Amino acid sequence: MADGLVLMRTEVAIIGAGPSGLLLAHLLARRGVESVVLETRSQAYVSGRIRAGILEQSTVDLLDEAGLGTRLRAEGYPHRGVYLQWPGERHHLDFVDLTGRSVWVYGQTEVQKDLTEVAGDRAVYEVSDTALHDIEGDQPYVTYTDAGGTGRRLDADVIVGCDGSFGPSRDAVPAAVRRTWEKSYPYSWLGILADVAPSTDELIYAWHPRGFALHSMRSPTVSRLYLQVPNGTDVAQWPDDRVWAELATRLGDGADGWTLTPGPVTEKSVLPMRSFVQAPMRHGRLFLAGDAAHIVPPTGAKGLNLAVADVGLLAPALVALLRDKDPALADRYGEDALRRVWRCTHFSWWMTTMLHTSEDPFEAQLQLAQLRSVVSSRAGATALAENYAGLPIGR
Repeated sequence: MADGLVLMRTEVAIIGAGPSGLLLAHLLARRGVESVVLETRSQAYVSGRIRAGILEQSTVDLLDEAGLGTRLRAEGYPHRGVYLQWPGERHHLDFVDLTGRSVWVYGQTEVQKDLTEVAGDRAVYEVSDTALHDIEGDQPYVTYTDAGGTGRRLDADVIVGCDGSFGPSRDAVPAAVRRTWEKSYPYSWLGILADVAPSTDELIYAWHPRGFALHSMRSPTVSRLYLQVPNGTDVAQWPDDRVWAELATRLGDGADGWTLTPGPVTEKSVLPMRSFVQAPMRHGRLFLAGDAAHIVPPTGAKGLNLAVADVGLLAPALVALLRDKDPALADRYGEDALRRVWRCTHFSWWMTTMLHTSEDPFEAQLQLAQLRSVVSSRAGATALAENYAGLPIGR
């Protein structure tokens, strides 16, 4: 006991039990490095969050290498590409033909379920008052209160913040060295989850004068669809019938014989769109990964994949630091991760601004010109495909 706190020790203290935190713990365990994962929310809450659904090829490859690809390969759905659409036209971009790489439909809830099954007792849920200490020294530690009300101190060699936008890790980086870049977009997504078979074999990204629409899916019986709406939209303004009618209009129901099939809506929410990057991603003995360091609008399907890429770089860096006493990879982690972060931030911004409409008719014509350029040029289509399907981690 010290200052009334129960003392504990591990090699890596991980804050946040979402996909990035649990995946990092799993990758470290496979290399013999101990960790403890601290999570404010309950396990049920974390496991039930409806988030991303598209996995890059590099994410699938890493999950395979980590022994986590069995159910993904059995129950996930490989997609060769996406459709780009605007009124009167729909074009398929075949990523496999363009780059030799594909994407997979496999929801974040499923990834979380796979990671939870292998986490064992490494993850501690429903903690509170989490605080980071001495991150600039050689003996960092985390204090917190467990679900039973007991105050604890967790000493570690390093601390990793995987606790997203609202956790304590991001703000633990001193203001004097912290730099942030942020952009808020003038629109949001109204998203629905519906118990109905998808009306498309692959995702449809649709530009429309009334606003962007996206037809995605989670399984052969569950569809995920989105509408561009103004910021501050109240879901109560959008009853199910209105949602389906607007989706039908923007997605081109009836064009060339294609039909959007409506179904029971099981979840409905509004998601603001923003980009955020914080540097450095490593300060002293603290490393940041995932949403703790960066957020992208979901248009480019990069959020979860970018978090996995962070962890894919960080795990071997921590193993080298703690097992081989070689700090080279750990010292480069922030620079290496941020290079990929900014590339994905740019791609997400580009997709977002190309597809979301405004009241400016000049901008609308520029967007249509960009879309026509992408689908009519193999170089343009390949650039989109390379970024969407994702480069190998480390490049």
